[in-house]
Amino acid sequence: MSKDVILVLANPAAPQLAWLERLRGQAEVVAGDSTEVFAEAAPHATILFNWSGSLPLLREVFLRCPKLSWVHSFAAGVDRALFPELVASPVPLTNGTGVFSASLGEFTLGAILYFAKDFRRMVRNQMAGVWEPFDIIPIEGQTAGIVGYGDIGRAVASRVKAMGMRVLAVRRHVPRVSRDDYAEEIFPPEQLAEMLPRCDYIAVTAPLTPETRGMLGAREFAAMRKTAVVINVGRGPVIDERALIAALSEGRIKGAALDVFDEEPLPAGHAFYRLENILLSPHCADHTPDWMDKAMKFFLEQYARFRNGEPLLNIVDKRLGY
Repeated sequence: MSKDVILVLANPAAPQLAWLERLRGQAEVVAGDSTEVFAEAAPHATILFNWSGSLPLLREVFLRCPKLSWVHSFAAGVDRALFPELVASPVPLTNGTGVFSASLGEFTLGAILYFAKDFRRMVRNQMAGVWEPFDIIPIEGQTAGIVGYGDIGRAVASRVKAMGMRVLAVRRHVPRVSRDDYAEEIFPPEQLAEMLPRCDYIAVTAPLTPETRGMLGAREFAAMRKTAVVINVGRGPVIDERALIAALSEGRIKGAALDVFDEEPLPAGHAFYRLENILLSPHCADHTPDWMDKAMKFFLEQYARFRNGEPLLNIVDKRLGY
């Protein structure tokens, strides 16, 4: 069997690239962060692996690779990896769905507990040397609504269900079989406003597509309970930031926990920094000590499937965007 030529868009100093030494004998690996690095190998490349490259670099290199059989993105979200030529091509695109879901599920559960137990108030009183007992809220019996019931959504559902919470969910395709391991009810997107008033916590785990951009806006916040908390671990633009700021500032919802934003890093002076009823994570809710190792391990497992002629996992529907 002939050798594959794998182009890896990455900083050559990335420590995980050392794992690719395991492919010696099966593949020629070329790694770099500029088009010049790939000039000689691109015409022969069979696999393009976007580890940390920018969208412009990914597109430039892709267009120089006429023999590609597969493109892989280490991230789960591929909205920044899609461009017209890739979408129109027959080359399959896979992503890192499932690699980071557990950590995002844990972050969501942590955010729920943060608001239910009012940890902000505890820390503030502790730092001020104030002894001030207050009531906290149990999450058992409360309802979590999940917007985007894919792998991350199910990771959230499994954890909150274990805590005794009820689970409702919204997904693009509602299964014909109504029974689900975690969700009591699953709604199509057009019934989102019907689900929201029933939820104490709303976890947004949807990918960013033309259909999901601005999915939670003024209308949706108006439908929520005043005690509702919104948690976004999907993509920032799925929520209309202005509408969220207004809802938080005016006390129309209880709070929000955000790991993703319209603009990252979040600009200095942004309104989110001034709000007391918000928990901000700098897009690191899935940054466990081994998160990058897990991503590289998954690519190696995928490559073994590719080499053995087995179906690849996580094939993205490039036109739907996930």
